[in-house]
This record gives sequence, structure tokens and C-alpha cells, in this order.
Amino acid sequence: MLKGQLIHPEILEVLGRAGHGSKVLIADGNYPFLTKLGPRARLVNLNLTPGLVDGVQVLRALLSAIPIEDAAVMQYATTGPYALQQDPEIWADFRSALQEAGYDRPLTPLERFAFYEAAGTTDVALTIATGEQRIYANLLLTIGVVFP
Repeated sequence: MLKGQLIHPEILEVLGRAGHGSKVLIADGNYPFLTKLGPRARLVNLNLTPGLVDGVQVLRALLSAIPIEDAAVMQYATTGPYALQQDPEIWADFRSALQEAGYDRPLTPLERFAFYEAAGTTDVALTIATGEQRIYANLLLTIGVVFP
């Protein structure tokens, strides 16, 4: 019986095999999982129903198990039907969870198609499909180093 914050066996297996520089994608409910999955990435579906399990819950669980070196988000559009004029509200939630875990760097914004490209590389070990309904709620984490 596990007693840590992260107890999902498949996620733990992948994280146990991943190392420094490997990437983990937390993807919202709009993410094209089938067509943008990295060739080595394991897809874990936690998208039970809209809103469950959300991206921040997944982030907090991951942060209890792995160090983070970088955290990239999909840059939001400033024109068109999905345009925003300021950072999506979930970014503040991501920042808060990351800061609580000791990560003190800013989020790295990547243009939408650059984000898809980065999330589809061979470095991505794990893609987690969430039920997150907020837009621009995709987060690509780079696993850091555990220092002695």
C-alpha cells in the first residue's frame, strides 16, 4: 500500500523509468491526444468527466514525486475566436502549485504549434489526459535532477 500523494501505478511506473530531461505533458480536455502524442509517450487517461480530474490536481500529484526543471505552457491567441487579452486564469494556479513545490522560475510560453511539436518529441515519456475544461491549460514539464 502506498501512502504518498501520487499512487497511480501506471504514472509511477513511467516516472520511475523517466529521468532528467524527460518530459511529462498534462493536457486539457481539448488537447488532440491521438494525433499529437509523442512516439514514446505513454498516454494515461484521467479524463473521467468534464472537470474531473483537473490539470492542477494532476500537477500537484506529480510535484510530490518529481523535481521540475522547466514548465512550458501553450501561448494563448490574442486574436480570433479563442483570443485572450491576459494570461489564462489556470496559469496562476499552475504558478502557485509550482512555487509551493519550490519551483521559482516563470512559465515558458511556447507558440501553439511549437508547443504541439515539443509535446510530440521522443523526450516526452508521459502524456496525461485530464478533464480540465479551462482553455490553454496544457503544461509540459521537464523533469529535473534529484541532488544528493
